[in-house]
Amino acid sequence: MRNKLLFGRSIDTGSWVHGIDPRAKLTGMVLYLVAIVAVGSWAALAVAAAFSLAYMLSTRIPLKYYLKAAKPLWALMAFIFAVQCLTVKDGDAVWRLGSWTLYSGGLSSGLIAAFRMGLLVSFTAILTFTTTPGLLNQGMSGVLKPLKRIGISSERLTLMMSISLRFIPTILDETQKILKAQAARGADLKELPWKEKGRMLVSLLVPVTVSAFRRAEELVMSMESRGYTIGAPRSEYHLLVWKSRDTWFVLSYIVLAAGVAVYRLL
Repeated sequence: MRNKLLFGRSIDTGSWVHGIDPRAKLTGMVLYLVAIVAVGSWAALAVAAAFSLAYMLSTRIPLKYYLKAAKPLWALMAFIFAVQCLTVKDGDAVWRLGSWTLYSGGLSSGLIAAFRMGLLVSFTAILTFTTTPGLLNQGMSGVLKPLKRIGISSERLTLMMSISLRFIPTILDETQKILKAQAARGADLKELPWKEKGRMLVSLLVPVTVSAFRRAEELVMSMESRGYTIGAPRSEYHLLVWKSRDTWFVLSYIVLAAGVAVYRLL
């Protein structure tokens, strides 16, 4: 299970995107989110898709990894598509089923919404694929530093994100151990019907949750025994230096977001 996990895993290919400052990547992803939310037509979606594909290819990471990153959310994309088809009543009637009618506007809106979600999930995987967890946390800390002026601790938020990313593979390993233990007792998940699979997965929540809390308590005790204090002055192993290519990287996202927003207003 852990080998199939792509979220949070960095893949070093030595591309120029890997060398971009993590603060620039985080800023770019926020702007990309704005651009994707503003997409409302097939023309704007095509521009966003071309932009995304260009950056994905520039990382020199096979596209199949980006598709795998979006695979866990295929059910959500299908749900979004269905909701749009059921609620939007614009355009011509395409298909009738009893009292319900599928309109061309609903079909178009559903496809655009599903593709937007797919692009968003696949493209944002660039952030974790090209950035190690340490640099990602350091970049997040730098981006959130202005929040100190309003009393929000950037160190606390960064620590929470760092622990969350590192706990994901640990929890998956624990889940795999429990599944193997249940399979050894005759409850193999692959051989059970769908209804029994659902019950079995629900029964996994209790031991996995208890294990997660136990590991979290052990982590707290370990950090306290080593004298860890949030906000204490400490040095950085990697010094982040903003370069001209980082500026151009962010500017490309600004152009995308501004272009999509202007096109939507026209």
